[in-house]
Amino acid sequence: MTKKQWVVAIVLLLLIPAVLMLGGMIFNLINPEIAAGHPNYERNFHLLSLLKRMTLWVSIAVVAVLWLLVCLLVIRAKKRSLLWLFLAALGPFGFAILATLNDQAPAEKDWYARFVCNMKWYVRAGYELCTFVIIGELAYQAMVLKRTLMIKYQAATSGVSEAQIIDLQNASSGMWAFTEGMEVMFLVVLLYLLRPMVFRIGHRVAEMMASPKAR
Repeated sequence: MTKKQWVVAIVLLLLIPAVLMLGGMIFNLINPEIAAGHPNYERNFHLLSLLKRMTLWVSIAVVAVLWLLVCLLVIRAKKRSLLWLFLAALGPFGFAILATLNDQAPAEKDWYARFVCNMKWYVRAGYELCTFVIIGELAYQAMVLKRTLMIKYQAATSGVSEAQIIDLQNASSGMWAFTEGMEVMFLVVLLYLLRPMVFRIGHRVAEMMASPKAR
């Protein structure tokens, strides 16, 4: 059984890219130059510039709050001390540590919590290390797939060749690298949140498949 805090944490995490996209759209829509040709141009220009900067910082602040809430809900779901919240500063690496914490009050039918708690410490360490590597690779490959599909979509809709689109991206490689890095980190956290749910679904399916044989 998935705890309510865990589900809410997933929902809040999914809100982060939505907030970033909305903030980016508003940021791009605000053009201080529209004040040109109007009375009080200088004052209006500065006000619009301030509004544009505030939009950016508000978006970042909302994302930071959402991230802290996600980590807080995971900690509360596991009945752990709030001191663990300091790991939120480490981003997905800190979240990976939070995800490995044992649940202090697992639900009666929480098969995943029982599964990891019954492991020897060295088996658990190997399991978590392998999980981190696999999740990181899955997140990276998902980002690569998304990038490839976006390039194909842009080429199909704009008439520009894929090679030209790739060249344009390479021209601003720093920005693209930052964006794709953020996507990978987001996917890592999402996969960690989905891990126990996938395990429980797999366990339930295995039980359903085994029950007819038992009869």
